[in-house]
Amino acid sequence: MTPLRLVFMGTPDFAAVALQALIAAGHQIVAAYSQPPRPAGRGHDLRKSPVQVLAEKHDIPVHAPLSLKTAEAQTTFASHSADVAVVAAYGLILPQPILDAPRRGCLNIHASLLPRWRGAAPIQRAILAGDAETGISIMQMDAGLDTGAVLLEKRIAIGPDEAAGGLHDRLAALGGEAITEALEDLDRLKPRPQPSEGVTYAAKISPEEARLDWTRSAAELCRAVRAFSPVPGAWTMLPNGERLKILQAAAGAGKGEPGLILDDGLAVATGDAALRPLLVQRPGKKPMATAEMLRGLALPKGGRLA
Repeated sequence: MTPLRLVFMGTPDFAAVALQALIAAGHQIVAAYSQPPRPAGRGHDLRKSPVQVLAEKHDIPVHAPLSLKTAEAQTTFASHSADVAVVAAYGLILPQPILDAPRRGCLNIHASLLPRWRGAAPIQRAILAGDAETGISIMQMDAGLDTGAVLLEKRIAIGPDEAAGGLHDRLAALGGEAITEALEDLDRLKPRPQPSEGVTYAAKISPEEARLDWTRSAAELCRAVRAFSPVPGAWTMLPNGERLKILQAAAGAGKGEPGLILDDGLAVATGDAALRPLLVQRPGKKPMATAEMLRGLALPKGGRLA
C-alpha cells in the first residue's frame, strides 16, 4: 500500500480508535482536527479530546478551530495538501471549500448501515428500534447530512442484551478496520449512491428522552436501558424524589399500574409486564447491583416510580 497524506478530523474515543488504526497502517497524518478542550469533571478543568491526546502523543499537529467557515480556517486546511481527509464524529459542519480541498475528497466513518440512521446518535437509535444488525459505512462526504455515496460497508449483529457502550466499542474497532481497508482499495472501490427509500434519522439523545416511561412495554423499556447505558443513563424518580439511573435490566412477569413496585426486589410494573433493574446508580455514587442498593435504601412493594 502506498501511504497517503491524510488530515484526520474527529473528537471522541470512537474517532481515536480510527486514528490509531491509520497511524498503525503507516499513513502520513499531516494534521488532526478536533473540538477544543472542554471543562470536565468536578473541578471543571479543561480536558483535551481523546483524538487530541493521541495526536499529540504521535507528534501530529492539532487544530481546534471553533468554525471552519472562515477564510483563515479554510486557507489553513488547504495548506495541508492532503490526499484525503478522514472524518469520524468530529462535531463541526464541513463547508464546501473544506470538502473540496483534499485531492481525493473527505471520507466519513459512520456507525450505521446508511441510509438507515443518518445523524448524531446512530448506535443508540439502532438499539432503541430493536434493529438486529448495524455496522460501519465509509462514505464519500458531500454537503448533505450523511447523504454521500457509500464506498465500503461492514455489518455486525446487535446482541440481544447488548448495551450501547459495548456496541460502541465494537463499532469503533470495526471503523478502524473499515477505513484502513477503504484507503488501501481506494482506486478500486466504486461509490454506491444511497437509495432514497429506507432513510431514517438518528436525532441526538436528550436527557429528558432517557427518562423511562413506565406505560411503555417491558421490551421497549429494556431497549431504552440498553440504548442509554452507560451515557446518559436511563433514569426514573424514586418515591423519595431521588433520581435513579438504571444501567441494566431484564423483563419479567408481573402486572400492576405502570411504575408500581411489585415486590421487595424492585420489580416494576410496565405497560404490559414488569421490568427488574439489575444494575443501578444513585446520584454521586458508583453503579451497583440492585440488591446491594436495597440493603441501604428501603423501596418496599407498593411504592411508585415516576
